[in-house]
Amino acid sequence: MKPNHLLAGIAASGMLLAQAVSGWAESAANDAGSSPVVVELFTSQGCSSCPPADALLAHLAERSDILPLALHVDYWDYIGWADSFARPEHTKRQKSYARVVGSHTIYTPQMVVGGVTHIVGAKPMELAEAVMELMPRASEIKLSAERRGDIVHLSAPALTESGDYAVQLVRFLPKSKVAIERGENAGKTIVYSNIVTDWETLGKWSGDEPLALELPVAGPEEGAVIVQERGYGPILGALRLP
Repeated sequence: MKPNHLLAGIAASGMLLAQAVSGWAESAANDAGSSPVVVELFTSQGCSSCPPADALLAHLAERSDILPLALHVDYWDYIGWADSFARPEHTKRQKSYARVVGSHTIYTPQMVVGGVTHIVGAKPMELAEAVMELMPRASEIKLSAERRGDIVHLSAPALTESGDYAVQLVRFLPKSKVAIERGENAGKTIVYSNIVTDWETLGKWSGDEPLALELPVAGPEEGAVIVQERGYGPILGALRLP
């Protein structure tokens, strides 16, 4: 973890990010079949370097062209403050991403964009470049959904080329404020956004046939479906559920 040098500039950083992706945002809004680019932030309430990245994610959460998700990890809990949103599954996911790229080290904060681009720290311009680079891939799989009560009917057309995909359901809390009493962030009250509470793999899909699933989606959390190459590969489609 690095000292917190970025809090004062996070508002300006958010503006730079917004300007950098504004052109794509306009074109994406005009494309009904476009998918948001998924940005996964691995963070911790016990990490002094994380608040700038948490604030950047909060800015991203206001956009419709990006799906930012906060995955709180548990490996900093021992230094004095147990993260109230931490899940060992999030730590496992981050370690799996690291293995794919041959890394033996994991960091907080770290962002993984589109399942492939790794960014350590709160770096809005690197993030903007990654989003723009990955935007064509983000909509390779066209997902659509219709809600009927607590059931969401998910569908996607068959693909021209088959593959090996994991269809995943993510549930997340839009916002929560936490007063941190101990550890490196002691005395701070931090607002967290798009906090992942569950990440479930619904099954495999080859793309040879149209995708059709009925998903029970009850409760107060928001939801999204993500289609990703199995083995923590690229994310080829994502959709916020109605």
